[in-house]
Parts: sequence; C-alpha cells; structure tokens
Amino acid sequence: MGLRGELFSCKASTGKRTYFFNVKENRQGDMFLNVVESKQHGGTGYERHSIVVFDEDMDMFTREMQKALDFIRKNKGR
Repeated sequence: MGLRGELFSCKASTGKRTYFFNVKENRQGDMFLNVVESKQHGGTGYERHSIVVFDEDMDMFTREMQKALDFIRKNKGR
C-alpha cells in the first residue's frame, strides 16, 4: 500500500484549477477513486473539493458521467 493508501495519482492542470485523480486503497484492501479539484483562494491558500467513487459504483459513475459529457459536446455553442 502506498502513502495514505495511494496506489496511483495523475493530474490535469488548467490556468485556474488543478484536478487530481487518485486511486486509493482502504484498510480492508478495497480500491476507490478520489477526484479532487484545487484552486487558489485569495492568494493565501487553496480551496479543495473532493468526491469519492467506490469500486462497486465505478461502472454506473462512468456511464452517467459519459452521458453528461456527451450532452455537453452535443449542445456546446447553442
């Protein structure tokens, strides 16, 4: 097990925000996805928002997220 249960991590940075995609493992050995949005707040620190997607919900989560992405792409520039 990695640091704080981290098995894998990658990030996507934009001018305003950084998104972290962390695969972690809990004490029972179950893997989950932790998605974190981080943005600078007031020049003194960072504001972070996080969601956790558990392994048993991963298929449903990715399926529904893909629907939302498809909708955005289809309706972009309306």
